[in-house]
Amino acid sequence: MKFIITILFLLSAVWVSAADLAKVSFEKDILPILEEHCFSCHGEGEAKGDLSLDGFKTASDVHRGYKIWEKVRKLVLANEMPPQKKKKRPDAKQRALLTDWTRHTLDTFYRTSPPDPGRVTVRRLNRVEYNNTIRDLMRVDFKPAKDFPADDSGYGFDNIGDVLTMSPLLMEKYFAAAEEIAAKAVAVSDADGRIAATPFQKFHFRYPVPLKLRRNAAEEFVRTFLTRAYRRPVRAEEVRRMMLLAKQVVDDGGSFEHGIRMAVAATLVSPHFLFRWELDGAPKNPKAIRSLNEHELASRLSYFIWNSMPDDALLKLVQRGHLRKNLPAQIRRMLRDEKAQSLVTNFTGQWLQLRDLEILQPDKRLFATFNNTLRTEMRRETEMLFAHVMRDNRSVVDLLNADYTFVNERLANWYGLKNVKGGQFRRVSLKGTPRGGVLTHASVLTLTSDPNRTSPVKRGKYVLENILGTPPPPAPDNVPELEAAAELKGTLRQQMVKHRENPVCASCHQKMDPIGFAFENFDAIGRWRTMDNGEPINAASQLDSGEKFRDAAGLRKVLAVRKRDLFVRCLTEKMLTFALGRGLEFHDKRAVDGIMKQMERDGFKFETLVMGIVKSLPFDMKRGEEGVNDQ
Repeated sequence: MKFIITILFLLSAVWVSAADLAKVSFEKDILPILEEHCFSCHGEGEAKGDLSLDGFKTASDVHRGYKIWEKVRKLVLANEMPPQKKKKRPDAKQRALLTDWTRHTLDTFYRTSPPDPGRVTVRRLNRVEYNNTIRDLMRVDFKPAKDFPADDSGYGFDNIGDVLTMSPLLMEKYFAAAEEIAAKAVAVSDADGRIAATPFQKFHFRYPVPLKLRRNAAEEFVRTFLTRAYRRPVRAEEVRRMMLLAKQVVDDGGSFEHGIRMAVAATLVSPHFLFRWELDGAPKNPKAIRSLNEHELASRLSYFIWNSMPDDALLKLVQRGHLRKNLPAQIRRMLRDEKAQSLVTNFTGQWLQLRDLEILQPDKRLFATFNNTLRTEMRRETEMLFAHVMRDNRSVVDLLNADYTFVNERLANWYGLKNVKGGQFRRVSLKGTPRGGVLTHASVLTLTSDPNRTSPVKRGKYVLENILGTPPPPAPDNVPELEAAAELKGTLRQQMVKHRENPVCASCHQKMDPIGFAFENFDAIGRWRTMDNGEPINAASQLDSGEKFRDAAGLRKVLAVRKRDLFVRCLTEKMLTFALGRGLEFHDKRAVDGIMKQMERDGFKFETLVMGIVKSLPFDMKRGEEGVNDQ
């Protein structure tokens, strides 16, 4: 019976594929399916789950409600809508028609819609950006944001403009930090007029500053400092107001340096410093699309790669209007600069969830050798592989299938690698070992485990979400948990068979579990093993898309070859989201497709990914804040 159903489904899929989807009519072919199977819950005034389909009368309505229809398609494709309990459900042929037509019409809509760079909310500097900007602006080794409230995250990242709010507590922290930074950066002369000038002062002033030249020196400082702090040219009125503030301090008996301190502190609490502004003449006109000016482009570029302000080299190009002409050379320079380590740490920390290692605590009774030093070294291994791919401009696919890694003696011993001595990390070969790529790093394997055992579900879900960009649907309510391990015998895989027999669970588990089972030879903290609960481990499986493999190495090959495009698209979308500071919309699909084509032509090189993002329409252009089609 199961075989017959499979054949019928395949035949129906062939029928849909052979049909000319461009000729399918929403009114004649799609709407009747909705009326028959969906409207009892989501039409004719019903809106179960806050979903109403009453407003969709034509294909144009579907285009306007593209976000809703992307969700509808996923639910129908997963056979979760209509729900299983419905007596009358669409057959495989109807489901295939509905999902294929939806994909076809939305992709056509995305491809033919007018270019749209999207809406980017004015963004506050997050904690990392604030610390890095203070470091580069003030020339002080100081991280004032360590005591700031944690930044909220959206779309997987904490630099998303829509969630970077400003609370009264945070504003208080900004005022306190500004005073402390100004005091550290601007030393005050003693009673004899001597001063131990700081690096910040030496950069801006030539000491001693003659009394008669102090006003001119202060004005030049204010103009230069504001330009750097605001990351744009400043107006004469802005300079004048800051000079009046500094003069008031001096008139009240303060020294020249006290006046400079006040100017610095006032600048550091200005919205023009704390927020990344891209000023428009028509901010509420969605049709007012324009290219970024070169100051704005330099700021976007530096906060993307360095999480910090533009440096002098970028600003000199901006002043001559030559930044766009020199983007390839500047991107290469910036990726090799030590400040690009911030991209490594913050992008991988959120894309690969490495930040979560800090809060994970494996069961000490079972894993007594796990400690904070090992935790740090696990994360460093993964960051070093990413940094190597970035700085050597290697294929991003190396992140999945690299036959080398970076370890020190302690981590090498953890993996069973020989001839590695000392605490220094170095590149070592993994040929002949079961490891390769980030998915067999102890960091990722620990992240995707429970405190007391491995979790094939977590590992499978992690790959689907973060590597392939095809997350499974949310788990239904009241999903039964696995029984206590003490009550079960055999490997974890054997224990999960009963769990998967539940039809409510099966649809998701058939996607996640085969992936997770491939990593069962690695325990909950990433060590190799061949037995589980006294039984030999079976890591062989088959993906729901048909690919078979024997173990993690076989799965890695499937991911790097058969699923390569899914991985590259996922990485591109994640990095574009990080670069833009907003979630992606339908109009960004064209940009993602263009970047992927460039990468394929160039061997999927890392620099091609970054260059494609920087030169893409959503990164290089801006429109008014009130967008169209933002349902």
